[in-house]
Amino acid sequence: MTGPALRRVDELLAELVETVETARAVPMSGSCVVPRERTLDLLDTLHESVPAELIEARQVLTQRDALLADANQVAAQLVADAEVRAHEIMEAGRAEHAELVSASRVHQTAAEQATQARAEADQYVTELRADATSFADQTLADLVEVLQQAMATAQQGRQALGRPNLT
Repeated sequence: MTGPALRRVDELLAELVETVETARAVPMSGSCVVPRERTLDLLDTLHESVPAELIEARQVLTQRDALLADANQVAAQLVADAEVRAHEIMEAGRAEHAELVSASRVHQTAAEQATQARAEADQYVTELRADATSFADQTLADLVEVLQQAMATAQQGRQALGRPNLT
């Protein structure tokens, strides 16, 4: 409300309060008798002084209610979108977790298999070396025996020719 209109409303309200305060009391009750014509005139004048601002206030309230409804609708949509996004993020996280756990298990299994294969290969190499050493030793022992027999045969042949022993 503008300054003069606000002063006029304040004056009218003050006059109404004074009218009620100075009204004659009804005996044996809390009621009073107010001059009807004067009170109605004050109320009419008050009503005429306020309408423009009341209409504006009602429009502002209507706009406020519309804005609140729109804001609530937008907020509800944002919450719904956030819930959907949060669900998507959670599902993606669960899938990634499962993938990482699976990859970790695959890696762990592969490492265990590699360790086992290496141990088996080491064992095989050890056995193969032992077998090769044993084979070489046996072959050399056999060769020594063959050579000793050949030497004995050669000595017998020399003795048959009448020649002395080579040893």
